[in-house]
Amino acid sequence: MGLRINDTFPDLAVDTDQGSFSLHEFQGDSWLILFSHPKDFTPVCTTEFGAVAQLADEWAKRKTKVIGLSVDKAEEHVKWKSDIEATSGAKAGFPIIADDSLAVSKALDMLPADAYLPDGRTAADSASVRVVYIVSPDHKVQLMLTYPMSVGRNFAEVLRALDALQATWGKPIATPANWVHGQDVIVALSLDTEAARAKFGEVDVKLPYLRTVKMPA
Repeated sequence: MGLRINDTFPDLAVDTDQGSFSLHEFQGDSWLILFSHPKDFTPVCTTEFGAVAQLADEWAKRKTKVIGLSVDKAEEHVKWKSDIEATSGAKAGFPIIADDSLAVSKALDMLPADAYLPDGRTAADSASVRVVYIVSPDHKVQLMLTYPMSVGRNFAEVLRALDALQATWGKPIATPANWVHGQDVIVALSLDTEAARAKFGEVDVKLPYLRTVKMPA
């Protein structure tokens, strides 16, 4: 069975272009985003890695570490980063996991157990390795997104989702559709309106089950 929301993210030992470590060691007490790719030197993935590099300051503001994964060797990742940085204009300072053995992809249930890498493979041979995980500081999976080969990931949406997770984590609130940081949030049904007013102040009761408040500080 694959990972589910609130599962503990596996503390895998990984090799990267920046050395070897365990995922929990790398994460520490930060939030973690792992985004995975089926092959180096592919066009969509190059633009995605570039988008992540361009957001380095935004990840840092949110105390979030990012780590990539691609189903190639660490030395290939080093070469690929030159292309990523040249096309994005940003330093790709995050590590990229080397998963040419498919061990990490299989451990995270991205591939069938009998998957292998044929000689002369293309990205299509490991196409299912197109996943984003967001993991909270307690090493619990909070969000998973899986993309097909033809659709580049929207990292502005990943950033928005991270904001929403951080705003609601451990709090009796949720975010509405299309929410962005700073907008009103929804009161969880676990609080009645009186308790919500005591906790948050003014409550806008749109429906008995849809009540909004200003985003807590």
